[in-house]
Amino acid sequence: MGLGTSAAVVIGSFPLGESDRVVTFFSREFGRVRGVAKAARRIRSRFGGALELFTLGQLVFFDTGRSELVRIDHFDVTHPFAPLRENLETLGEAAWMVEIVARTTGERDRQPALYGLLVRALRAMEVAARPPRVAVCFGVRCLDVLGHRPRLDRCAECGRAYPFARPALGEGGVVCEACRPSVDAVPVAPATVAAFERLRGLRWEEAVASPIGRAGPELRAVLDTHLSRLIGQPTRSGRFLRDVRRLSEVSE
Repeated sequence: MGLGTSAAVVIGSFPLGESDRVVTFFSREFGRVRGVAKAARRIRSRFGGALELFTLGQLVFFDTGRSELVRIDHFDVTHPFAPLRENLETLGEAAWMVEIVARTTGERDRQPALYGLLVRALRAMEVAARPPRVAVCFGVRCLDVLGHRPRLDRCAECGRAYPFARPALGEGGVVCEACRPSVDAVPVAPATVAAFERLRGLRWEEAVASPIGRAGPELRAVLDTHLSRLIGQPTRSGRFLRDVRRLSEVSE
């Protein structure tokens, strides 16, 4: 492939050897790309703080074709998204979004719509008074972009028209009380189903500003459960957020 260049977001990294770092990017042109940043952990590294989580920039890499890891030539920062790393709740919600992207996409799987959604959500979260609301809007649209849009107008199992009493949400969508024992579904309030349907029908700006009310926490939990099913295991950032909230409740 040779030289590659694209706008990209840093979605993960870990140390390699004494001074290098393996960095994962989600790029507009190439999808998920992993590469080695030579000497990135040295004090006078030419990368500086450019490889921090959530950073948006212009990636230039070289692919020799001999390894899954490319060689990162440079990464010029376009927007650092520094405020997302300054608060534990905001950090956790933003980390949840990039974890979903990292774990539901394949290597070099180009998905420009998902890339655009991620950048839009990170920008919204940077200025949001309620970060969980942005994460909810991201989760609702992420399911659509990934091709896993839940059915909310009728039971995903038997086809019975919604609404019905005591709904649950399964992998394919809303499930009635009769079908619930035979599938893996999470009970939800009718208000949560209504909020889900409303948010995915609004424009992004309207959805982020739309009040969710008491349905917000349950919808956030439902989305985490639903997306965890796609990944095959619970999200690490979801556990982190639950711990942060538990500590916050104890301190109060």
